[in-house]
Amino acid sequence: MDELRPQDPARIGVWQILARLGAGGMGEVYLGRSPGGRLVAVKVIRDEISDHPESLARFRREAATMETVRSPYTAQLIEASLDSSPYWLATEYVPGPTLRAAVTGSGPFPPESALRLFAALAEGLATVHVHGVTHRDLKPQNVILAPQGPQLIDFGIARGLEQTLLTQVGMAPGTPGYAAPEVLLRNEVGPAADIFALGATIAFAATGRPPYGGGEASAVSYRTVHEDINLEGVRDDLAALIRRCVAKDPAERPELAAVIAGCAVDSALAADAHYRSVARDAEAVPEGVAEAAPEHVTAVEPEAEPKSARWGYDETTPYPSPNRRPPAPTRPGRRKGWLAVCALGLVVPLGLWLLPGQGDDKDTEAGTTGATTSGPTANTGPKDDAKDDAKDDPAQGPPDHIVNDRVSQDRWTLSDDPQQASQGIGSCDMGSLADSSPPTDMQSSVSHTTGSGTATAAFRPKNAGKGERPAPYYVSVGIRPPHETDRATGRPLKSVGKGIGFTSKPVDLYSKWSSGGTIKFQYPDDFRAHFDARTVDAIPVSDDPGDWTVVLYHVEGGPTKYTSIVCNGFHA
Repeated sequence: MDELRPQDPARIGVWQILARLGAGGMGEVYLGRSPGGRLVAVKVIRDEISDHPESLARFRREAATMETVRSPYTAQLIEASLDSSPYWLATEYVPGPTLRAAVTGSGPFPPESALRLFAALAEGLATVHVHGVTHRDLKPQNVILAPQGPQLIDFGIARGLEQTLLTQVGMAPGTPGYAAPEVLLRNEVGPAADIFALGATIAFAATGRPPYGGGEASAVSYRTVHEDINLEGVRDDLAALIRRCVAKDPAERPELAAVIAGCAVDSALAADAHYRSVARDAEAVPEGVAEAAPEHVTAVEPEAEPKSARWGYDETTPYPSPNRRPPAPTRPGRRKGWLAVCALGLVVPLGLWLLPGQGDDKDTEAGTTGATTSGPTANTGPKDDAKDDAKDDPAQGPPDHIVNDRVSQDRWTLSDDPQQASQGIGSCDMGSLADSSPPTDMQSSVSHTTGSGTATAAFRPKNAGKGERPAPYYVSVGIRPPHETDRATGRPLKSVGKGIGFTSKPVDLYSKWSSGGTIKFQYPDDFRAHFDARTVDAIPVSDDPGDWTVVLYHVEGGPTKYTSIVCNGFHA
């Protein structure tokens, strides 16, 4: 739960808006209070995508599904406005962390606790199926751990059981790692696919790991279809039940009643010590939130709310083929600007960032996403004088950090083309990059999941481990939010971001030469903003929606001697 921002509405319908509960590809979710004091969750579709037919259809379908499904395991629909913009729905407020947040913060569930959660979620899915509905996107993010038991949320792609196929060939609902093989291969969606997702969700709860590993969506989808689930360290009886649920053939998966029986629970989940400990934060609204809205929020009707960012959404964004093993990144064609691939909505968003000098000169496909990236046109070879500077005294090493002491001309923006924007494609104004370029053997990527507070930046030399290790070439990653950072509080200001943002510790591009070469930084954990006499921790991505710029810097000397070499970004 986060504080409201200046651009957030003070009231939606009869509901006074008190706090932000989250955000996603379709819009924002707020904590609201009725005139009589009842708390609700208000989900508002963004103005920028309200004219998109698929988005509006999904939103209306979610309201209809919630009205149809009456279950102790789902939040109840209280009110909805679906006839004219702004479109919104208000549901029962279910306090509690998501299963993903609980496992991330407190670690995996013990076996007995995982079995009790298994049984409860199976029972919840059974009550949904009784109403003729399949959830189609069960995953840890869509399970709230309320004090009385788990709640299933986000029915935006739920469908009736008779509606097993999407209307467009080659499109798949759900989330990689939790969507069943038949969904990925044939778009076949039925109760058995929900059971697969249930098994994968419990695997995450029991291990704390993505059930089919991480990485690009294409790689996760490939492993889901062709490889075994990762259950290392899981107790035998729990692992056996999970494996039955995630059988590749949907006909081999057990019925939900059999899953519940297989869990053999003998006590209530709400009485489980581990469950109580991770759900305890759900028992109260933070002090002061329910009393009044912050004074800085302007009381405007939603119709008058300014558009603060451009959003795109495409419910039918296709998965890369799960039958195609993802190839190694190859060199894109050289054009001015950069294109980033970042799918919004149901498919896990993925930004692919390929740098100049990655293989042959001809245009090639960027992974299996069906889009290409491009690099700067000037100085396509390595900058000899910069590299020579790095060789002067390799033993000295890089500075501990670089200083945010300048106005950056490198800026990434989401495409104005609706189709490209719906896929998260944008371009970067090259700015100072006209005077520099990266090493010809450098590869890199940046990824961000829509609605999350994190991002990952990685880079490596293409030929790591082959031949003699090159002389050090120090690199720092800079990630700049859409708005400027308050140096005193670290929070976003209203002004547009102009500095270099939050930066990583400079490292040698070739420091992992013998172990694969890949260097990864996790945002916000590995990033800080360093000013002259002050250091500020990085903010979560979700705290500042808009266009984020990601720049690689060649660090040539002290903390103020660095040059931008590659620009990219993503939309949050």
